Amino acid sequence: MTADKSGRTSAGILLFRRGADRLEVLLAHPGGPYNATRDAGHWTIPKGELDHPGEPLLAVARREFLEETGHHAGDSPPIDIGEIVQKSGKLVVAWAIEGDLDPALAVSNTFELEWPPRSGRWETIPEIDRVAWFDLAEARRRLKDAQVPFLDRLAAVLTSPGSD
Repeated sequence: MTADKSGRTSAGILLFRRGADRLEVLLAHPGGPYNATRDAGHWTIPKGELDHPGEPLLAVARREFLEETGHHAGDSPPIDIGEIVQKSGKLVVAWAIEGDLDPALAVSNTFELEWPPRSGRWETIPEIDRVAWFDLAEARRRLKDAQVPFLDRLAAVLTSPGSD
């Protein structure tokens, strides 16, 4: 699967793990001063845009997961959980991969931001300031509304006959 040439496509990975009594997913909180006090409805799956048109989206998803967490998503077979369109119009395509990651060891890539705006002062900001594991109920509360269908699709795949 590859995206169109519009550049309005992101690809991401929803890392999940199964406990004795519940399913958990790893979500990422955007970094920077704009997001510092935002919580419910502002978390996301680790994702990012293509570097060039025609780039395979699963490769983009794996690269972005590594850039935003500092860790590989793992070698479990990816589960296609489809696509959604965010309020901005951006298409997000995602896969779920079973794995584990210690949030305390996650380290994100950074970007430069003029802060405060028009101040002439530039700060280095992490793209993702933290990641955390949530059960599905809490993940629904924290995740951007448009991305919640990814949780439902993952749950449906894992509870369907024939799934492990």
